[in-house]
Amino acid sequence: MSVPTQTFIDELKSRKFIAFAISFLITIIVWNLPLNSFGIDGLTVIHRRIIAVFAFAILCWITECIPAWATSVAVIGILLFTTSDSAFSFMTSGFEKDDLLSYKALLATFADPIVILFLGGFILAAAASKTGLDVVFARTLLKPFGKKSEIVLLGFILVTGVFSMFVSNTATAAMMLTFLAPVFKALPSDGKGRVALTLAIPIGANIGGIGSPIGTPPNMIALKYLNDPEGLDMGIGFGQWMLVMLPYVIILLLLGWFFLKKMYPFKAKSIDLKIEGEVKKDWKTVVVAITFIVTILLWLLDRVTGINANAVAMLPIAVFAITGVIKAKDLQGLSWDVLWMVAGGFALGLALNSSGLAKAMIESVPFGSFSPILILIVSGFICYILSNFISNTATAALLVPILALVAKGMGDSLAGIGGVATVLIGIAVSASCAMCLPISTPPNAIAYSTGLVEQKQMLRIGLIMGIIGMVLGYCMLILLGKVGYFG
Repeated sequence: MSVPTQTFIDELKSRKFIAFAISFLITIIVWNLPLNSFGIDGLTVIHRRIIAVFAFAILCWITECIPAWATSVAVIGILLFTTSDSAFSFMTSGFEKDDLLSYKALLATFADPIVILFLGGFILAAAASKTGLDVVFARTLLKPFGKKSEIVLLGFILVTGVFSMFVSNTATAAMMLTFLAPVFKALPSDGKGRVALTLAIPIGANIGGIGSPIGTPPNMIALKYLNDPEGLDMGIGFGQWMLVMLPYVIILLLLGWFFLKKMYPFKAKSIDLKIEGEVKKDWKTVVVAITFIVTILLWLLDRVTGINANAVAMLPIAVFAITGVIKAKDLQGLSWDVLWMVAGGFALGLALNSSGLAKAMIESVPFGSFSPILILIVSGFICYILSNFISNTATAALLVPILALVAKGMGDSLAGIGGVATVLIGIAVSASCAMCLPISTPPNAIAYSTGLVEQKQMLRIGLIMGIIGMVLGYCMLILLGKVGYFG
C-alpha cells in the first residue's frame, strides 16, 4: 500500500473517530439536560433518554462515523439496557413498569414482519443468482430490444427497473454492470454512449425499487406504519401498491431513457449484445423458477388469497431451506446489515410510540394549524436532502414514525392533499428519488466505481430525475388520495 493511500485511510479513521466522539458527547449532554429545557409537557426521564438515543442515531447515521447497521444495533442495545422493563436495575429504580418499554417488543424488531418480507426478497435473489436464472432472465428480457444503440439503452434501463422491483437494487446494479463489458466492446471508446449505459443502471435500479412494496426498504417502512392494526390500519395490499406505482415507474424510466440518450448520445448506432452465462440444468433450478413465480403471484394477489405479503415471504425461505437450494453458507452472503439497520429504525419508532413521547411531542406543537401542503413539501424536501447524503433506509426510519403520528393527529385536515397515505408514501418516493451523488445510493456508488462516470454527470441526471420523480409522485398521490384509492 502506498504512503499517500495509507495517509488517506488514517485521516479517514481520525475523522470518523472525531465524529463519533462529538456524537457521543452531544448524546450525553442531551441525556442530562433538565426536563423543562425540551419544552414538552409531561416529559419523563425515560422520554429524555429516548430523545438522547434518537439524537445519537441521527448523528451517527448522518456522519457515518460507525456503520449504519452498527448504529441500529447500538440503538436497540441502549434502549434495552436503559429504558426497558429488563434494563439495569439502577436505571429503572423508582419507575413503574408501565413507564418502561417492553424488552420483548424491542427484541422483536429484529424479526418484525417487514424484516421477514425483506429477507424473503434476499433469499429469492440469492437462489436466482445461484442457479443462473438471473442471467437467463436478463438475456431473455433484453433480447427483444435488438441491436440499435438507443433501444439497447432503453432495454438496460427497463430491465434494471423490473429486477429492482423484486431484487435488492444493489444486487441488481451489480448484476447489470457485469453485462456492460461485452456491450462496451462494440462501442467506440471515445463516445458518450458508455456514460449513458452506465448511468442507466443506477437510474433504473433507484426508480424501479418504487414499483413494489419489497423493492426498497423505505417502501416497507412506510407500509408498516400505514398498515399497522394498532395504528393507521389502512390495509394497503401488495397488488394495490403495484397497480399505481408500476405505471408511475414506467413513466419515470422512459423519461430517464429520453434524457440519457439526449445528454449522452451514442457514437455507434448499433450494438452486438451478448450476455454470457448459463442456467444450471437440474431440479433445483426448476424449484427456484416455480417458487419465484408462485411467490410473485401470491404477492400480487394478496387481497384475493387473504395471505399478506409478509407471510408469503416465508414461502421461498421455507422451500429453499427444505430442498437445500439455499444452504448455510449462502445465508452468510445475504445483506444482514440492511436488515439490522431496518430493525433499529423500527426500535426507534417503537420507543417513540410506546413511551408516549411521540404523542407528547405532537401535542406540544400545533401541527393542526400548519398547512397540509407545507407539511408535505417540507417533509418531502427534508427526506430528499437527507437521502442524498445518508442511507434512504435511515432517512425513512427517522422520518416515517414521526410523520405517521403527526398525520394521524391532523386527521381530516389532510384530506386536501389526499390524506396520511400521501405523506408517508411520499417519503418513500422522495427517498428513492434521491440519486444525485455517488454516496446517495449503492447503485450510484457501483456505477461511479467503474470510472466511466464523473460526479457532475451523475449530479446532472440525478437532479433532473429526482425533481421530476418527486413532482409527478406527489401529484399522483394527491390525486389518488382524493378519490379514496388508499382507503
